[in-house]
Amino acid sequence: MTAPTTRRELRERTSDDVPATTPGRRRSRVGGVVGEVILWVAAGAGLVCIVLVILAITANISLIMFRTGSMEPTIPAGSVAIVQEVGAAEISVGDVVTVDRPGELPVTHRVTSIEDGASADERVITMRGDANEVEDPHPYDVTTVRTVLFSIPGMAPVIVAMSNPFVLGGITIAAALLVVWAFWPRDKKEAE
Repeated sequence: MTAPTTRRELRERTSDDVPATTPGRRRSRVGGVVGEVILWVAAGAGLVCIVLVILAITANISLIMFRTGSMEPTIPAGSVAIVQEVGAAEISVGDVVTVDRPGELPVTHRVTSIEDGASADERVITMRGDANEVEDPHPYDVTTVRTVLFSIPGMAPVIVAMSNPFVLGGITIAAALLVVWAFWPRDKKEAE
């Protein structure tokens, strides 16, 4: 093959060598970008989950869901609170704490008074919900409590919905499809 001699020949040869961008190729680029974004979001969500598990184990942090409005307006019904387990000696009047009750659901209310218990680690506390007019009927003998770090209103229904087997199955299938799509072999033409 001979070298082009005129500008026109050079221009025609260059346009023949460079493939035109077709709508199909443009779509595959957009799909690739969307796929990359989805993969990065999934990776970020996975990283957040790993950090939360590490915090839960190392810092004794857990979640409490509120069914009732006894702590309204501070913590409305349907909220999720992030709580951390601490020794009873570390709490003070005015703290919002969760106390476990044998055979019953835990109660989360504001501490109204603290007295020394039978041992150095034990405290006898009285509590009252912010929306309640009277204190809880009985004081609580505690050595540890869970203090409320912060709460997120309206998150309890989302967490309950996420525990539905159909939702979990759908998330699992979607994650599996995303992994298969990400690692599926590509054609050489598509990679160029």
